[in-house]
Amino acid sequence: MLPEVNLQQRWQQLVSKLTDTLGKQPDMEAILLFIGIREAGQPLKLFTEKEKTDLRQMAICTLLVPAGYYQLFWVDDTGWPHYKELKRIPAMSMAQRDEFLKEYVLKYAEKNRLL
Repeated sequence: MLPEVNLQQRWQQLVSKLTDTLGKQPDMEAILLFIGIREAGQPLKLFTEKEKTDLRQMAICTLLVPAGYYQLFWVDDTGWPHYKELKRIPAMSMAQRDEFLKEYVLKYAEKNRLL
């Protein structure tokens, strides 16, 4: 785990950079959607709510592969990755989930040169 102060500073840097990219300050849902779109290789378009939910779930799976929660199972012929759950994410509120995901979002951003 990252020290809390460093985590918060880096989180603010990422949010600032994504604000520049997206034109408005993103919350965790928007960041997950951004990652999901990026991972799916989808063109920017208007997505249905179901598509947005699927893209955010894909982002969560992608983020949590290194932590052993998911494993990439296969990529279909449209380029969409599919994951197998290896262990359950502990039950938590949305606020707790957002805090839990921050470190993984930052690691993803660094690995993919978004930060």
